[in-house]
Amino acid sequence: MPTLILVRHGRSTANTSGLLAGRTPGVALDERGAAQAAALPARLAGLPLSEVVTSPLQRCQETVRPLLEARPGLPVHTEERIGECDYGDWSGRKLAELKDEPLMEVVQAHPSAAAFPGGESMRAMQTRAAEAVREWNARVEREHGADAVYLMCSHGDIIKSLVADALGLHLDLFQRISVEPCSVTAIRYTRLRPFLVRLGDTGDFASLAPREEPGDGDAPVGGGAGAP
Repeated sequence: MPTLILVRHGRSTANTSGLLAGRTPGVALDERGAAQAAALPARLAGLPLSEVVTSPLQRCQETVRPLLEARPGLPVHTEERIGECDYGDWSGRKLAELKDEPLMEVVQAHPSAAAFPGGESMRAMQTRAAEAVREWNARVEREHGADAVYLMCSHGDIIKSLVADALGLHLDLFQRISVEPCSVTAIRYTRLRPFLVRLGDTGDFASLAPREEPGDGDAPVGGGAGAP
């Protein structure tokens, strides 16, 4: 079965503003995110991509644009099921404010029980994304062969949930996974099991350096802004 390259969108204006963007329209890449997207074609130059599948949201569409410009004729598809989690009433709110919501503790410690007011549950998010990947795996293999490589551009929580699915981890453990903006995660699917062969690869180690303001141990809902 195919190898799936998962790319999280580049850093967005919501990331740097500390907002939980969700499906809010008009959230674009910031200057750094645009630079990350511009570097993506060179980072992926050695991969014979057969298809590109992207979330419908603007920040993902902008992330894959330089890659598509560098590879004219590369088929591109929009897939609703790998769109951002529907955070409902939380969408567009400051993450700093959401920390005090009782639901945030559930999101952090027991995400399989978390459902966002006016939105969807994290279980539903993982289910739809995993179903989309399985269908695209079958389609890509049918059209391009078992050794094909294809790319999906999606969002932090979506990619983390797909990694958990590939590793056979319960969704309650997915907050232990980290994927930074424009990071590359690769999953090679086989008949018996998936293999996680890259996780959150950004090509540099800046995010591993000590932070001036250490985090509080919570996982950033939506994926976070990455290295400063």
